[in-house]
Amino acid sequence: MHKRILISTLLLVAPLAFEARSANWYVATNGNDSWSGTKASPNRAGTDGPFATVAAALKAARPGKEPKNIFVRGGLYPLAEPLRFTPEDSGSDAKHPTVIAAYRSEKPILSGGRVIGGWHRAANNSNLWQTEIAAVREGKCYFRQLFVNGERRQRARTPNEGSFRIQGSSPGKPAKIKFKPGEIKKQWAADGDVEAVVYVAWTNIRMQIRDVDEEKHVATLSGDFRTDINENNAQYFIENTVDALDAPGEWYLNRKSGVLSYWPNAGEQMSRVEAIASELDELITIKGEASRPVHDLVLRGLTFSHTDWTLGTNGYADSQAANSTRGDILAESASDCIIEDCTLSHLGGYGLELGRGCKNIRVIGNEMFDLAAGAIRIGETRPNSSEQNYGQVITDNHLHHLGEVYPPAVGVLILQSGTNRVAHNDIHDLYYTAVSVGWTWGYRDSPCRANIIEFNHMHDIGKGLLSDMGGVYTLGPQPGTVVRNNLIHDVNAFTYGGWGLYTDEGSTGIVLENNVVYRCKSAGFHQHYGKENILRNNIFAFGKEHQLMRTRPEAHSSFTFTNNIVYFDSGDLLGSDWSNEHYTIDSNVYYDARLKSEPENIKFSGISPAKWRERGHDQHSVLADPQFVAPEKYDFNLRPASPALKLGFKQIDLSEVGIRKKSKRK
Repeated sequence: MHKRILISTLLLVAPLAFEARSANWYVATNGNDSWSGTKASPNRAGTDGPFATVAAALKAARPGKEPKNIFVRGGLYPLAEPLRFTPEDSGSDAKHPTVIAAYRSEKPILSGGRVIGGWHRAANNSNLWQTEIAAVREGKCYFRQLFVNGERRQRARTPNEGSFRIQGSSPGKPAKIKFKPGEIKKQWAADGDVEAVVYVAWTNIRMQIRDVDEEKHVATLSGDFRTDINENNAQYFIENTVDALDAPGEWYLNRKSGVLSYWPNAGEQMSRVEAIASELDELITIKGEASRPVHDLVLRGLTFSHTDWTLGTNGYADSQAANSTRGDILAESASDCIIEDCTLSHLGGYGLELGRGCKNIRVIGNEMFDLAAGAIRIGETRPNSSEQNYGQVITDNHLHHLGEVYPPAVGVLILQSGTNRVAHNDIHDLYYTAVSVGWTWGYRDSPCRANIIEFNHMHDIGKGLLSDMGGVYTLGPQPGTVVRNNLIHDVNAFTYGGWGLYTDEGSTGIVLENNVVYRCKSAGFHQHYGKENILRNNIFAFGKEHQLMRTRPEAHSSFTFTNNIVYFDSGDLLGSDWSNEHYTIDSNVYYDARLKSEPENIKFSGISPAKWRERGHDQHSVLADPQFVAPEKYDFNLRPASPALKLGFKQIDLSEVGIRKKSKRK
């Protein structure tokens, strides 16, 4: 009797246990899409085992409602088309997500490229190796990015290092540039594919050369460029001409013959190299619907690589932040998804885009590098009220060597989106702003509000290529936005505008506190125009030209600047326009290390401290050495006797800045 009851009970419980168990599928380079995909390795008979593609695993997983895991084994997986996730790929809930992950500690690479082989030494140049790609000759494909042994290689360009300087430009329709004799050749216009890459202020253009007047030294380009953006002595170079194929690491693809020519680096043996040409323009799409988003999807431990960028017949002209360049992993109408411990490298656009209708996406512990544009872009330039973007969490990512094709791209670009958190990231080696927040010029309301930018390490920004940038850059009214506890240094512009904290047009209601900013070309802080921002308990040190800047006086209060430390040994204290007195500035410590025994001789916008105080400013501020532990080593901890501590300044703890160990991530 008891046995019968026990058997009946087991029969009732078993289905429930089965429903809670995860279903696992496997993908391997030695797999087969006709197999079951339920085994991690092929069986001995070679009749069953893992799938060969993630697409096959997704197809097999979709009918089930149970938690789904797809484990991808190590190796290179060239994708014939982008991998597409739809609402059917969603998990059940946060505890039972759909997971696509690396198998154990293996390294799978989902690639948008093709492996290039068949190399032979060029008949007319012993430095070059060549291979013929029939699909290029037949007009079926054309690529603009080549990677050899895991590293980006340079399309043939001149000059090989640095840039030429434009002798004058006409940004109209079409754009024209004036050059020095010999820099641009007339035959390049007939080729059709030779490109001029021009850096102008905070933007760049990449256009084909359409006509060359060698007598007047004027080149006509293929497209139009804004007439309101110009820069004297602007930089440019020429790319994609066989004439410039003259240095190791350069390559050239002849569109007509399909011949790819490459000059190997020292030590590269062409019989052994892995050469991969980019082919797809995007790798992953995660697209739901407003009423039916993709949700509870996890991508973990995967590498995404080798996408291409394209150039239209009229070329390309950036307006700001490479905002027309999309993400090669693109999510729209997605919620509660996780991208964790992945690598995004050698891509042709922004690495990741969380677009319209994305909510509560977590991007944690990834590395993104060698990208044509920036790393992460959030929101839209024009908000959609029915599919708003908000609540993304971007933490503990290593974002570096960005903007390789689109230099104005941003490390983390937040457009019309609110309540996001960008924290504990290491962002460095890019040509424009590290974190940009907002996409409204002036005082018009927008959804961009209550964003938190904290504990990030941002450095080696600008690198002297573009102008008008910041470590953190803001636009428009942003009530509730806080920029705090960040370490920002080495922001260097081509001409003007290498700033640490940069509140640009209309920035309003932003709190900037507990940041350490040093070694910026133009100033540690600059406000173009805005109102009612608060800067408190920050350290600004070693600005090269100025320490603080304010550009446009307005009828309202620009900002409140209190309880900060400003320490410098070059340039001046206050740059640009500090007229009309519509700002509150007090209870700070200022020190010009050049004055040493005479710190009271510091100048405020060209006038003495006494005259400055007569204007109503810095009544309680101190002109003295703040007594940093070792400012020459950029140790800005304060000694116990610091006058800043007596004013109420709180020590800034930098130990938590940057990427945390996994055990400390939240």
